[in-house]
Amino acid sequence: MNKMLKEVKDIDLNDKRSVDDIIASMGEAGGFSGRYLADGLEIMKEMIVQDDCVKFLSFPAALVATGIRGVIKELVKRKYFDAVITTCGTLDHDLARSFAKYYKGDFHLDDQEVERDGYHRLGSILLPKESYGPVIENKLQQLLKRIYDSGVRSISSTRLSSMLGEMINDDNSILYWANKHGIPVIVPGITDGAVGNQIWFFTEKYKDFTINVLEDETILSDMTFNAKKSGALIVGGGISKHHTLWWNQFRGGLDYAVYITTAEEYDGSLSGAITKEAVSWGKISPNAKQVTIHADGSLVLPFLVAALIESK
Repeated sequence: MNKMLKEVKDIDLNDKRSVDDIIASMGEAGGFSGRYLADGLEIMKEMIVQDDCVKFLSFPAALVATGIRGVIKELVKRKYFDAVITTCGTLDHDLARSFAKYYKGDFHLDDQEVERDGYHRLGSILLPKESYGPVIENKLQQLLKRIYDSGVRSISSTRLSSMLGEMINDDNSILYWANKHGIPVIVPGITDGAVGNQIWFFTEKYKDFTINVLEDETILSDMTFNAKKSGALIVGGGISKHHTLWWNQFRGGLDYAVYITTAEEYDGSLSGAITKEAVSWGKISPNAKQVTIHADGSLVLPFLVAALIESK
């Protein structure tokens, strides 16, 4: 074992001039969670430059309500990933914030007072009620009617996301850049959010209009079965994490995998499951370069992405 040991090295901030350098030195420091951020950065660097690797970005919607939206947007704008798999709230918040403002709040606010003052609280973010539901209803009902009047009676979440990006026309938007670059945004739980609810309202009047979720599955099937290699950055858990892993098991698992999560694995949840558990399911290859970073995505994503940009 002694031949394998590497010396713990102190981080010398006097010698570091970039985020990339600092994170790399965290790997040499050997200490606790920081070293896994360094490992994740190295895996991401290798994964992104592989032209024959299909790359998936998975994240939950809550981050899009925060300024991390700008970080995720940059990953899509720079075409670091070939597909986005996320939850319905990403459509909600990306659409709403393109036309209205959210505000900084606090986890410890009095929620009865928050509600009386006309806000929704999402963690430490405040959403004015008029900036959320009414904006989404107005914009989405207009779009759905336009789609319906064009003769379309069935649409995938991928196609709807693309059309939302075209309608938004805001270069701060994740959907805008995904549409611009032809990157599919797949929302397997499309009905679980305000956008999904508006689709349901629309179908109450136009009974022959449907969302075709199986078309999304065909897109994922084609991407995974045709991939020579595949990799994923998976932030958080839930349905977007599972869907990313689920489809990659059919090609022998991901070749690159970076998880960022605050969830614990001991309740058996998929959100808390670390990368090595996915190996047992064939969702991550036994030979994959993989790491689980136990951290809040809102803390580490800006540094991870900044370091990626610097390195390229």
